[in-house]
Amino acid sequence: MFSFFKKKSAPPATPASSEAPAADTVSSAELIPDTSLPPEIPSEAAVAPTTPAPLKKMSWTERLKAGLSKTRDKLGKSLAGLFGGGKIDEDLYDELETVLLTADMGVDATLHLLKDVRERVSLKGLKDATELKGALKDSLNGLIGPLEQPLDVAGRKPYVIMMAGVNGAGKTTSIGKLAKYFQSQGKSVLLAAGDTFRAAAREQLIAWGERNNVTVITQLGGDSAAVCFDAIKAAQARGIDIVLADTAGRLPTQLHLMEEIKKVKRVIQKALPEAPHEVMLVLDANIGQNAINQVKVFDEALGLTGLILTKLDGTAKGGVIAAIAKQNPVPLRFIGVGEGIDDLRPFSARDYVDALFD
Repeated sequence: MFSFFKKKSAPPATPASSEAPAADTVSSAELIPDTSLPPEIPSEAAVAPTTPAPLKKMSWTERLKAGLSKTRDKLGKSLAGLFGGGKIDEDLYDELETVLLTADMGVDATLHLLKDVRERVSLKGLKDATELKGALKDSLNGLIGPLEQPLDVAGRKPYVIMMAGVNGAGKTTSIGKLAKYFQSQGKSVLLAAGDTFRAAAREQLIAWGERNNVTVITQLGGDSAAVCFDAIKAAQARGIDIVLADTAGRLPTQLHLMEEIKKVKRVIQKALPEAPHEVMLVLDANIGQNAINQVKVFDEALGLTGLILTKLDGTAKGGVIAAIAKQNPVPLRFIGVGEGIDDLRPFSARDYVDALFD
């Protein structure tokens, strides 16, 4: 079925767990171009095409600003009138409250920001509304700044990252992008296709493995926990730096499935007692305030250590980061602002706030 892949030789035998039957190993294979056709011979009348100028590659800051354009447009247009001039009074604070709520920052974060802005205005003796922008940026930086905690994978090998999230959040795609990110840091990566419930999830992860030239440990119709167990054992045998373990997507309300994902974590701990080193929840920014409930339930079930917020380029609800920071401040490891393989990057609070306002 997978004509683009070839099975690699099995790793050295390791003690097998009763819960963890052996899984298949799939790795990328070379594609041999078809050279059977002769090269096209241009006609005498053909005019040599002009070489187009190479497109300028956007920096991460530029991509971040472009990706947050919907949130910035909604927030910026609303704030433009507030920052346009006049005096700072109660009416202005009322308008600011409305703007923050409509940006999906949530009631708790909005009240916190308003209180902090008032204190900054009073402390600095600000009078003009044009000065309010700087105070708001500083307040927002202060609120979401603690979420900025870059992932440190040094000192543990293999470093096991267990991925969780609901179907459609971009979990499997994020795994592929993370593989590319870690490879750019000189790390070797192995993928565990532990989403054994969703149709085509296995094939999707194999495709990402081929794209990044990364080995994928998989099973046909197998158990998610067993796949993750075998992936860790394979990584130990091969000296792999990072294991990215996919798991089946599930809604927080599906209690029986939440019990299943707890089992996956327990089996990972059997394979490597100190693992998983990171339990990362992938959130779709489009769901806005519903993200808070997902963080809460998955945190209670698994003990989350990090978040990935995807699809910020497709929503005006980017303010949900402020709501997360106020209600359930799990470190935000990465944010995604596009479909490209390089459009998932570590979260920077200051870059994010600058992209919203500037």
